[in-house]
Amino acid sequence: MSKQLSADLRDEAVRAAAAFGNAADVVDEAAAATLGVNRTDLRILGLIHTAGAMSATALAGAAKLSPAATTTAIHRLGAAGYLTRTVDDSDRRRAVVALTPDAEKLLDRVYGPVERAGHRILAAYSPDELALITGFLRRGIDMQLAEADRIRTMTT
Repeated sequence: MSKQLSADLRDEAVRAAAAFGNAADVVDEAAAATLGVNRTDLRILGLIHTAGAMSATALAGAAKLSPAATTTAIHRLGAAGYLTRTVDDSDRRRAVVALTPDAEKLLDRVYGPVERAGHRILAAYSPDELALITGFLRRGIDMQLAEADRIRTMTT
């Protein structure tokens, strides 16, 4: 393969990855509007959905929010009926947040079809291709998070 063809294919892959990210943003915008929440609250719901339940402190770290902003979001999402907030039995000073059953059902209605559609697309790939795709995505996640950290430290 020529160097130019290889560079062109890399450029196309970069454009496709960016377009994929933009398309995922469109899905998340639609989900946030459907749920009646902002994008930060949607991210919080996703983090808790993935974890099952988590302490407010862990949530703040995962969401890269201040404790005060996290507490405000927890109260807002609790008032909307999406989160429960309980005291940890093993450490009474610690608050644990979890999705309500109704929130779980709604998130499944919103994102379940997206996940199933993704599985249908991935079913067309061989195990070796899936390993390549997965490796690319994991390295891309690491790169994106590192770049987000870099950008947060910038001054204008």
